[in-house]
Amino acid sequence: MLRRWAPGDAAAVRAAFADPLMRSQSSEPVESVRAAGLWIADRGGRWAEGSAFAFAVVDGDGTVLGNASVGSVNRQHATGWVSYWTTAAARGRGVASAACRALAQWAFDDAELFRLELGHRVNNPASCRVARAAGFTVEGLQRQKLAYDGVRHDVELHARLATDPLR
Repeated sequence: MLRRWAPGDAAAVRAAFADPLMRSQSSEPVESVRAAGLWIADRGGRWAEGSAFAFAVVDGDGTVLGNASVGSVNRQHATGWVSYWTTAAARGRGVASAACRALAQWAFDDAELFRLELGHRVNNPASCRVARAAGFTVEGLQRQKLAYDGVRHDVELHARLATDPLR
């Protein structure tokens, strides 16, 4: 399920960002509950501006399993950029692809977007599987788009349109 982030999620956000795989998922370090609270507040601020919409991905008990968001919203062109992450415990269970499917439906129906894009490093086949399972079509390669620790990475671009049939 998707729901808006709440201040009470700070401990769960802090725990998620303690995972070494998560460190590059935020522009600012999330190394304390206070920093996690600021991360959550930033998502709320962007929501209020209409520039990005972030959701906590939770199970039936309300346990945080990850994040799914659409950012870089461009109202003129009705486009947005999808990003997501999951906690270590949620990986490999289909959580991210289900969250991306739900997010896309929300973005098309409620945010009135038409085109959603997402990208992943080509050395991350799990993210490619998530994108494809969520109905995003491969559109091309963005050469050396991202840099982590001084290494440039190619990114595969995927997109989904409001008119695309769900596969």
